[in-house]
Amino acid sequence: MTGHARIAAVTDVPTTHPQHSSPASRFFQVHLPMLLVVVVLLVAVVFLAQDRWRRGAFFIGGATLLAAVFRLCLPSARVGLLAVRSRPFDIGAYTVLGGAIIVMAATISSLGVG
Repeated sequence: MTGHARIAAVTDVPTTHPQHSSPASRFFQVHLPMLLVVVVLLVAVVFLAQDRWRRGAFFIGGATLLAAVFRLCLPSARVGLLAVRSRPFDIGAYTVLGGAIIVMAATISSLGVG
């Protein structure tokens, strides 16, 4: 076998493994990061509904920072709906927005409200 034939034989091997998972399993594998962010946002809504705006704001900022961490650590195929633009843009936008929300929640006077 010559060098070219050996290279062709190696590159003809499929690089993906067959997937035997159900569509629901694949959905959760791709969208689990977004679902976790939504769960944190739902906790924030519960706090906001109870007039705990500062805690709710902290959770909203935390959910946004969680989205930034997921976008940083996971490949684009695994972050689902958290991938909006390019990876650097998404990470920067999520980080700035989440950080700004947390800073505002921490620095604004509660004016007698919890």
